[in-house]
Amino acid sequence: MATDPLSVTFAALADPTRRAILARLTEGPATVGELAAPFAMSGPAVSKHLRVLERAGLITRGREAQWRPCRLDATPLAEVATWAEGYRRFWDASYDRLDTYLHHLTKEKDDGE
Repeated sequence: MATDPLSVTFAALADPTRRAILARLTEGPATVGELAAPFAMSGPAVSKHLRVLERAGLITRGREAQWRPCRLDATPLAEVATWAEGYRRFWDASYDRLDTYLHHLTKEKDDGE
């Protein structure tokens, strides 16, 4: 089982249901029932997804009287963004090389006509 924070975050993000839950939480706090509504699954199944997100530090659960709102905590996503940044630079450089090559091909074609 992955124990480093980045691996735990990626494992939590690997499931589309959990990503959908996080997307819903960008709109504000929600109860388990509100989070479960769009999915055809049991309450316990949704609760299991919430536990995974909570262990990854992506959500927090509070207590307000009888309401237990879930809230997004995007802090672990900053580490994902930092990790991905190196790859963005790689792809930017690759696209720059492709752009240069395509311009070269276009120029050769124009010169040959």
